[in-house]
Amino acid sequence: MSKTKVRVEVRNGDINKALKLFKRKGMDSGHLQELRDRKEYTKPKTVRRVQKQKVIRANKLRLMNENTED
Repeated sequence: MSKTKVRVEVRNGDINKALKLFKRKGMDSGHLQELRDRKEYTKPKTVRRVQKQKVIRANKLRLMNENTED
């Protein structure tokens, strides 16, 4: 998965605004998350287990919200 480069133009010498925008674009692009993921090896079994746990939690939360709406 290729990610686009993050570029920000400094306008009117406002470096603080440009830095804030750069940080936001960096987080949205997924570069930092990928860096954190690659920092240490995670076994495929562990990745599948975590994904399964996320789905289970999301379903429980959805069911709880449906029950409270009734």
